[in-house]
Amino acid sequence: MKSALLVGWIVLLGIVTLASTYTLSETEQVVITQFGRPVGGVIATPGLHLKTPFVQEVHRFDKRWLEYDGDPNEIPTRDKKYIWVDTYARWRIADPLRFYQAVKDEIGGQSRLDDIVDGQTRYAIASFDLIEAVRSTNREFELTEELQGIGSEEARAKIVTGRAEIEKIILDKAAKITPEFGIELVDVRIKRLNYVESVQQKVFERMISERKRIAERSRSEGQGRAAEILGEKEREVRSASSAGYRQAQELKGKADAQAIAITARAFGRDPDLYQFLKSLETLNATVDKETWMVLSTDSEVLKFLKGSSPGASR
Repeated sequence: MKSALLVGWIVLLGIVTLASTYTLSETEQVVITQFGRPVGGVIATPGLHLKTPFVQEVHRFDKRWLEYDGDPNEIPTRDKKYIWVDTYARWRIADPLRFYQAVKDEIGGQSRLDDIVDGQTRYAIASFDLIEAVRSTNREFELTEELQGIGSEEARAKIVTGRAEIEKIILDKAAKITPEFGIELVDVRIKRLNYVESVQQKVFERMISERKRIAERSRSEGQGRAAEILGEKEREVRSASSAGYRQAQELKGKADAQAIAITARAFGRDPDLYQFLKSLETLNATVDKETWMVLSTDSEVLKFLKGSSPGASR
């Protein structure tokens, strides 16, 4: 019985000891509350600390810089262009006691930053044209031929403020509000800008139309060049054909002349024989078995048909 009682006292003592101590790391800071009210101020010294067991409660807060990543918001610019703006920021809990009293925990802090950063972002974006939120400097840049016409005039517009300055405006105004909640805001950036779907579709249609125009121009230039190449080829073919034909006719003429000369020399030795052969060729070309011929008595052809020839008397 005594041993059981002793064990119970030891267990109770252990529970009380654990409930009355807590450990703080280098990255943490603590606010102690008693019945829901903060007591003793902020504790930021690492190590083992004591508190009243079962009465006081430990609320831990991170000392490090924390990340805020906001949701994209649809915002109109000064030139009436609706865009999605996605922002992010860096912040830390600078005053844990005020932070606890104002927002309780990090979830509440993120929610409060949503209101502050998004509100200042909406105000800043609506105060400037879209080009101001896109570009940061007026540096010279060259548009390629393919990009001519696709927002080129808008892209060349001179900016006065610029994206970096807009981000600074958001940070400065938001950083004046966050200390009320124990928050120190150190940086705000625009992570992404994009057109809303309706405007984006119009931009895409304009880009597609411009690309088609460029493609049609390139296609027309290509067809013109192809026609030029085909024309040159046709001229070359005709020139080569003409030269070949002329050369062939020259060769044929020389061959015919040689053939005629050879024939003339051959038949010049016996003119009567030449006349006889020509007559036979004529008869062969004009007479068949059903042909009727009317010849005079002095016709040379009749003489050949009778079996006599002009040289028969010789």
